[in-house]
Parts: sequence; C-alpha cells; structure tokens
Amino acid sequence: MGRVHGLIKYSILSILIPGVLLFAQSREASSSELSDLFDQYPIEFVGLVSAYGEGNAILIAQKQEEGDEDSPQPAPPEEEEPFPDEDFPDKDFPDDDLPLDDAAGIADPLEPINRAFFVFNDKMYFWVLKPLASGYKYVAPEPIRVGVGNFFYNLAFPIRFVNCALQGKVFEASEEIRRFVVNTTVGVAGFLDVATNKMEIKKYEEDLGQTFGLWGLGPGFYINWPILGPSNIRDTVGFVGDAFLYPVSFIIEPSGYTLAINAFDIVNQTSLRIGDYEDLKKAAFDPYIALRDAYYQNRRSKIEE
Repeated sequence: MGRVHGLIKYSILSILIPGVLLFAQSREASSSELSDLFDQYPIEFVGLVSAYGEGNAILIAQKQEEGDEDSPQPAPPEEEEPFPDEDFPDKDFPDDDLPLDDAAGIADPLEPINRAFFVFNDKMYFWVLKPLASGYKYVAPEPIRVGVGNFFYNLAFPIRFVNCALQGKVFEASEEIRRFVVNTTVGVAGFLDVATNKMEIKKYEEDLGQTFGLWGLGPGFYINWPILGPSNIRDTVGFVGDAFLYPVSFIIEPSGYTLAINAFDIVNQTSLRIGDYEDLKKAAFDPYIALRDAYYQNRRSKIEE
C-alpha cells in the first residue's frame, strides 16, 4: 500500500509541477500584455476587462488594434469656405451701432415727452373716449353711425380733391368730384355712400402730408400730440393746411361749435372701431413702439400708392 501511495503522489506531482510552471509563465505574459494594451487603450481596455475578464479583453483589444490598422482612416473634415463679402454688402443691413429708431428709419428724439403724451392719450381713451363711444354705440344703431361717418367723409371732399390735383392725379381728382356729386345728391347729403356701393367708385385718401411726402419732403421726427395722437413734422404742417380746406373750420362760427362737431365726429368714428386699439396693446410688447411703427408704415404705404 505504501508503494501505491508513493506512485499516486509521484503522478500528482508530475502533473501539478509542469502546470504550475506554465501557469506562472502565462500570468507573467498576461501582465506584460495587459500593460502594453492598457497603454494603447487606456479607457476602452478598462471597460473590456471589467466586462469580459482579462483573457478575453486581451483578444478583443488585439482585434480592435488589427482592425484599426487595416481599416482606412477617415479623411479630415473639409473646412467650410466663408461666404464672400460681396454676397452680403454692408449697405443692406442697418448699422448695429445705431440706435434702434435710427436703424429703423424713424427719428424719435422726443421719445420721453412722446411717451408721456402716449400715456395721457391712453388714459383719455379708456377713461373718456371709450365710455362715450360705448354709450353712443348703445343708443345709436350701426346704420346710423355708418351714415354719420359717410356724411363727415363726404364733407371732407375739398381736402381730397385739392391734394389729388396738387399731386398731379387728374383721374383721381375727377373721380373725387364724381363721388361728391353723387353722394351729395342721390346719397342724401352724403349719408348714403351710393358712389361706392352702387357705382363702385374707388376712394382716394389724400391729404397735404401725403402731398408733401410725394414732393420729396421727409417726415422729420416723430411727435405724439396730446388728444390728436401720432404724427410727425411733415404731417403736422399738413394737418394745419388741411384744416383750412375743411368746410366745418371756416363755415361754422363760433369756434366752440367747430370743436363740438369735430368731437362728435371722433366719438362716432371710435364707436365703429372699439377694440382695435385694445388688440394692438395686447399684441405689442411695447405699445408705444407698436403704435409709432404702425403709424409710419401706414403713412409710407399711402404716399407710395
């Protein structure tokens, strides 16, 4: 039995000793390979070891290395050519150094004063004009209010006719005469707009401010007058000139009656447009700027017609 035990021990040692030596050599080689591969793949290799173990990590990293060498390297990205300066001339863009008003073409040197008058007009609208117009709208049906508006529009015929003539618009001036005659007679002193509704005669909204603009006179700086509202130097002078052509100004005396008639005209017009100003204020970040810009765009479009 002792001899058998000795043979068994000898057999076991003969198997274990070479295996231990081979394992030690493989561990030594693995450590050196791990070190070399970690130098090449410092971040990716850590993930491989943690996920697959050291042996598999070595094989995966080697395959990645061989694949990188065999695969063609991507070409470096091409640099985008800058746009040539001639495609974007400086003259097409406003100067960033200019104030917003100047860049937009609107001179507003009196902005602090204009804003104060804007607040005043705003309070006058909500506290005085709108309540009066709402009460008048309640008692006067819309056809009556539209007829009153037609009457005052027909009464302002001299302003439109003279300015059409001053602008050299002969056809438009003749159409204004035809409109005035038809609405004054068939339209019962202008309360009915027969010229538009039956004869399809176009309206021509002309005033002295537009005439000055057509002649090349610039608008000057912006003014927000108390009660009268948005204007500029050119349109203010034109408003005064048009007042001499308005029959109410030189036919009716004393001046107190003239003011009362004009006030009634304003209340009547407002009753037909309640809500427009409120919508503008709701939609605008700065109602003062919105009203000023809307005024300038409206005047520019009328001059260019």
